[in-house]
Amino acid sequence: MRRHPRVRRIVGTAAAALAFAAASPAPIATAAGTAGQCTFPGKTYEGRPWALQRVMLDELWKQSTGEGVRVAVIDTGVDVKNRQLAPAVDVKSGRNYLPPNLKDDNGNKIERGSDNGTTDTVGHGTKVAGIIAARPAKGTGFVGLAPEATIIPIQQNDAEGHGDTDSLARAINHAANEAKADVINISQDTVNPITATSTLKGAVDNALAKNIVIVASAGNDGLDGNVKKTYPASYDGVLAVAASDRNNERAAFSQSGDFVDVAAPGVDMVSTVPGGGHCADNGTSFSAPYVAGVAALIKAKHPDWTQKQIAAQIMQTAERSIPGHDRLVGWGVVDPVRALTEDDKPIDHPVPSNEGAGRAEAPTVAQLPLGETPQERAVRLGTYVVVGSLLLVAVIAGGSVAMRDGRRRAEGSSQVKGLK
Repeated sequence: MRRHPRVRRIVGTAAAALAFAAASPAPIATAAGTAGQCTFPGKTYEGRPWALQRVMLDELWKQSTGEGVRVAVIDTGVDVKNRQLAPAVDVKSGRNYLPPNLKDDNGNKIERGSDNGTTDTVGHGTKVAGIIAARPAKGTGFVGLAPEATIIPIQQNDAEGHGDTDSLARAINHAANEAKADVINISQDTVNPITATSTLKGAVDNALAKNIVIVASAGNDGLDGNVKKTYPASYDGVLAVAASDRNNERAAFSQSGDFVDVAAPGVDMVSTVPGGGHCADNGTSFSAPYVAGVAALIKAKHPDWTQKQIAAQIMQTAERSIPGHDRLVGWGVVDPVRALTEDDKPIDHPVPSNEGAGRAEAPTVAQLPLGETPQERAVRLGTYVVVGSLLLVAVIAGGSVAMRDGRRRAEGSSQVKGLK
């Protein structure tokens, strides 16, 4: 029987993910950070997470809230017991592509989950979905970037890594063909390269041909400086997302490479967890849905734009440290507000800012007005002359009055002395 390369979900640290993958033939991995530290359900996060504080949400949502856009989350499932996700999830369109009768290495039965993808014993998919479309809720400042988008839950992997490239391909095809997704988020990646004619490549091309935006995590294997391609992020047409930190720089664990298209916050990412509440995690797994949420906003505002134009808009308006593309953060760190406001016309690909793009220029220090024009100098000197003349008149007038008063006081003094 033909064996398909395993899909590696995003587990704990990047090192843990690699160790897990080593036990599987040609695995696919998910990229995460500290998943093991989360408990389900979690405590409610009352404040506004830093990744949302960097965005003027009111200004953003004046442009779009993602209403009507369908985002497929191909992951470990999406738990609908979390109050912020229950109204966001399209249960009827969900699927579970894990095989039946799952068992662990000791022969114990593993809970497969519901057939519609709304069970998540790992918590990974629930966090991903929350970053995209969690609804506002009383008592928390956390909310999805596209709070009126619809989530399509597709369970394709689990804690033991039972997903493979074949089940991932079937999940993508379901999202594209039956579930009618507008955006697909894939927070998973392969450890080993796969052929260009693979089943997974065919599914990706099918979705792109249907004008669907595909967003994928770049991977978390960047700690040792190793540069390698990961899939499906490296496929042409897929928006590959690296992780950035609070300083808008590449997170230390984030995978680098020429295939990286853009970066997004991926450190201390607060999101929803199964059963309710929130948890913080790290990884490119949580950078990808940040970008998927922005893609949903653009799609809702510009339904006629192609998937290529939406991806180009996200890259073109990203905050750059250099005029063009680099292998660390691609075209820069995504800027949701700019992506939704600097959108007078669609573009098919990003361009360096020094080639006349007029947008997404590298950050610059504000200039101080150290000089003046000839006109400004004339106005300034004219003002000095007028003010000086008025001061001179005032001084002369004041001196005359003082002299007059002095004479009067002298005459008065003489008359008094004479009376004596």
